[in-house]
This record gives sequence, C-alpha cells and structure tokens, in this order.
Amino acid sequence: MSQDLASSIEYIEKEKGVSRQVLVEALQHALLSACRKTFPEKGETFEIQINPDTLRIKVLSEGKELDDPRFGRIAAQTAKQVIIQKLREAERDSIFFEYSHKQGDIVSGSVHRIEKKAIIVDFGKTEGILPAREQSPVDSFRQGNIVRAYVMEVKKTPKGPEVILSRTHPELIRRFFEMEVPEIHDKVVEIKAIAREAGSRAKIAVTSRDDKIDCVGSCVGVRGQRVKNIVRELNGEKIDIIRFSEDIETYIKNAMAPAELLQIKLNETERRAEILVADDQLSLAIGKRGQNVRLASKLIGWELDVRSKSQMIPLTELDGVDEKIEAALKKAGAKTIKDVFKMTVEDLVKIEGIDEKLAERIRQAVEQVLAKKTEAQEAPVRQESAEETGS
Repeated sequence: MSQDLASSIEYIEKEKGVSRQVLVEALQHALLSACRKTFPEKGETFEIQINPDTLRIKVLSEGKELDDPRFGRIAAQTAKQVIIQKLREAERDSIFFEYSHKQGDIVSGSVHRIEKKAIIVDFGKTEGILPAREQSPVDSFRQGNIVRAYVMEVKKTPKGPEVILSRTHPELIRRFFEMEVPEIHDKVVEIKAIAREAGSRAKIAVTSRDDKIDCVGSCVGVRGQRVKNIVRELNGEKIDIIRFSEDIETYIKNAMAPAELLQIKLNETERRAEILVADDQLSLAIGKRGQNVRLASKLIGWELDVRSKSQMIPLTELDGVDEKIEAALKKAGAKTIKDVFKMTVEDLVKIEGIDEKLAERIRQAVEQVLAKKTEAQEAPVRQESAEETGS
C-alpha cells in the first residue's frame, strides 16, 4: 500500500499543487478518527506516525505499535478516501483561483438549465449563476444558448466555487468596448464614465489621449459598425457615446444631447445644475420617462434640474405678487409659475401674507399667463395649417 499511496500523493503534489505536508496531516487525522471508531476499547490512546519521505504508516497505542490485521484494511480505505477528498479540494481550489482572476471580465458559456428564473451557465469545468436580478429585461435565453456575461463575484462554497454573473452591470459595456475598439484596448481612448439602464439605454463618456484620434468616432466605427456589434450583444440596448470634458458646462451639454440647452447655472458646492431649454426642447431634454436627464445626471455625478423658458417666467409677473409674496412662495417650494399652477387656493392661503382673495387673484393670473403662452406656441402651427390649405 505504501507504494500506491506514494504514487497517489506524488501525483496530487505535482499535478494539483497540494503540498505533501498537507496531505500527510490530512491522512493522520483521518486514520486517527478511523482507529478510534474501530478500536473503541482503546479510547484516546492512539498516535499515528507517517514518514513523509517513505510514507510508511505506524499506529501506536499506549506507546506500542499496533499489530492488528484490521488496521491494514482501515489504512488502505482511509488513504483512498483522503486522496479522493484532496483531489476534489484541489480541483475546486484550482477552479476558484482561475475564475477569481476573471472577476471583472467577460466569460462565455452555454445555458445548462434554468432554476427559479436564475440561469445556470455551463463553463465546462464549473457553472456560473446569472440571477434574475442581473438579467437584462430584453434578454431571453433558452437551454443551449451561448451567454456572454460579466463576472461580478466568485465565492467559495462547500460544493465548489460559485461564479456570479451579470448582464446588467455597467462594466459589461466597458468590457465589450475594450474588445470591440482597439483604441480603447490600447488605452489611447479612455472611457471616463458609464451610466446605464439595462435593456433600454446607456450613456458613455469618452476621451482621447491623442489629439489626432477622434474618441467618439473610434467607438462608433466605420458606418457605426463597432457600436452596432455591441448593441447586438446587448439585444438592442441603445448606447449614446458622448465626448468627456473637464469643463463641467461643456460636459453637461454633451451629456444632454440631442437636446439644445439655452443656459446652465452651476452650484458647484451642491454639485447641482439648473438647465434652461426652449419649450420645444423640454421633452427631448428630459427624455422618455425622464431617462435622458436621469442618465446624464448619473454619468456626470451632478443633480440636473431641467426647465423650459415658460417655466422660468418670474413670479413677479403675476398680478398681486410683489417681491415679498414671491419670497414667501419660493419658501413654500413654488419657484416657478408652473409650480404655482399646481397649487390650489387652499394651498396658497396657507402661505404667510396670502389671504383667500389674493390666492384667487394669483390663480387667475397664472391661468392667464399660461393661456397666452399656449396661444403663442400654437399660432405658428395654425399659420402653417392655413398655408397648406390655401395651397
């Protein structure tokens, strides 16, 4: 048995990287436990000695070597179990080491099965888990489909390494661009920030370390092919590529594209910007369900407050509102005419200095101002319609 044991231990030591000392100690503990179960009458008197070079095993009880035919069978069986266990542990450690170095990278595998909405991805040596919360709303995978995902975390568990994957992480986009755009891979073009709402839209800010290289053009590619390849990987998720700038006003303008901005007021202490746009640019600036301004805000790291020109009409233009009443309205949270429009007479009466009569005057004045603004906006449309009818 010593020769077989020596061969097995040498194999594990050389091929799996497990030290001989670790194997010998594991074998000692296992043999000690087995002997105590087989010879309970001898209690705690056992001592196991293993020569690390020859791997000869001696069992001592009360200082004397145990000579019992049963021990040979125990030793052989125990050694086999320990070797199998250590082989499994070595394999798990090897896989853990391999995938822990892939944390933050993209890996590919095939869908093995789906358990409670979580997708189990087969990598050959091990499996990865793509939890439901890390799946993009536009993803739809079936058994056998190839999945490319971001390695978010690698955990050690009793069953082996657990590789947690993500298809929603912003860094997934960074890795795809590194793979698709040589200038990013070579660090000539740098991705400065990413804001993403997985499955819908993402914004990335890029800059170039070489003035001769167009950072946006490099990412887009000839006829948009590079970015199209990434959009295809993300199942149609739109990607806005914008030019990064150290000048915060320029950066905000770039991030808010395609909307055109009229004015930007910065509050650097609070990292807040008030943005003024033309009325016809408001919906474009805010975006569907507020997505454009929300993503721009995440990208820049500033709070962005977008308002149209009609929303910025001074409150003092309202009948009955002087500077004192304006200050009281603003203190109550009504900074614009549209803010006042949302308030009822009952709300206005609660503000210091405003009685019921003045509240009604303010409401009427608000409605008149907004009605005039609406008429002014609709007039060109009516004119165009009349011209078309006349022709």
